[in-house]
Amino acid sequence: MSKRRITQETFDAVVRENMEEFEMDPDEALREAVEQFESQGVDLSCIVQVVPMGSSDDSQEEQTHEVLQALESLRVGKDTAALPDVTADIKCFTEQCSLGFARRYLAAQKGAYPIILSYCKKNMEEQDSAPAALSALAALTDGQPDLLDEEGRQFLLDVLQKYQVDSLVTCAAICVVRHCCIKHEQNRQDLVKGGVLPLLTGAITRHSGSAELVKEASSALRVMTFDDDVRVTFGHAHEHAKSIVLEHSGLKILIEAAKAHLSNTSVLSELCATLSRLAVRNEFCQDICDLGGLKFMMTLLADSYESPELVRQVLSAIRAIAGNDDVKDAVVNAGGVDLIVIAMNRHTSNPAVCEQGCACLSVLALRKPNNCKVIMENGAAIAAVQAMKTHPDAANVQKQACMLIRNLVARMPNYSLQILELGAEGLIARAVQTHEDCGDVGKAALRDLGCKVELRELWTGKHGSIAN
Repeated sequence: MSKRRITQETFDAVVRENMEEFEMDPDEALREAVEQFESQGVDLSCIVQVVPMGSSDDSQEEQTHEVLQALESLRVGKDTAALPDVTADIKCFTEQCSLGFARRYLAAQKGAYPIILSYCKKNMEEQDSAPAALSALAALTDGQPDLLDEEGRQFLLDVLQKYQVDSLVTCAAICVVRHCCIKHEQNRQDLVKGGVLPLLTGAITRHSGSAELVKEASSALRVMTFDDDVRVTFGHAHEHAKSIVLEHSGLKILIEAAKAHLSNTSVLSELCATLSRLAVRNEFCQDICDLGGLKFMMTLLADSYESPELVRQVLSAIRAIAGNDDVKDAVVNAGGVDLIVIAMNRHTSNPAVCEQGCACLSVLALRKPNNCKVIMENGAAIAAVQAMKTHPDAANVQKQACMLIRNLVARMPNYSLQILELGAEGLIARAVQTHEDCGDVGKAALRDLGCKVELRELWTGKHGSIAN
């Protein structure tokens, strides 16, 4: 059931009443208001939960939030002042929006979008001020992609086209594009139709030495392959991924960019994540391997054990490209199994690494008896069982470990006894009982291990026909 909602004005009025009528100090008045509304089942996620700015002598109209004070200064100076005169207000507005969604939402409700967009358009020629204005627009649209309109879309495309050589402006504009495309399929489609993909890949090539820009553009490309808008039945995620690869040489550009930032784990993590999203076809997986991507990932995995986030993203990328059976063999032949198991053992306490490690090994084992032999010899079953013991409440870890065990014994039943001696049966049974997502895969693992398992019949055809 959806929660009730209130306006910011209603919340602020209750805080003010607590201070004036009940003589509470500001912190107590705020705390009391929050508790009061939460007890009534009110959703406060879009409410700025701070005491409005202003002294106790100020009138209600003069007491407002800092983000709205900055916005009002920008509104007054929009048609009269040049951007440098309001740089402080722009930066203050950006900082306030960066503090949380509620502040961004409040600003948007008070008409911030057209004001900030007008500053962006008016001052693009100002080299020092344009990035600040675009950063304000990026901060405002974070989590609010519906704000972007046709005027804004065309403006962003024009900026990326006209100011290609300016890395700061380009980076800020790409950040706006990324924010406006998360959970908004129509914005993605409109921007792709407007030609944003070659602008993004071109920015990576042109500014390959800028770590921040490469990371931002890579992230924007990845967002273009999302299918995260619940309002749309069918998205164009696959078509966008295919276009990035086939029409704009996305794979080659990303792999080359990674080689230029070997010491930057943040950039490398983002590039690996984007490569994972682009490996949507069998031939794309092979292309990544042929372009040197697999060798690069193996090197990263061997050299970056101390960064769990980078390890997770590399494992995710290997998992994605190993959907190709030839790449499976290439990973195993390159010593990938040993590296994956070492990574899992090194980061046993990290559920995300354990999940991706089990998933990666599971894909390598699928339909590949010879690979199963290598996986078992390198102690992967021990690592998977240990992951299940360490993370009993992590459903995804349990599920992927069950999948790995199932794939190992499905065509190599001679490994069943060895895995059972590790205590796998009890762990899998517990996972099936504890996590709904583990039901089918867990029972399949138990069945292939030769354990007793009850397979519930979903429908037998009795007691009436399908038509009834």
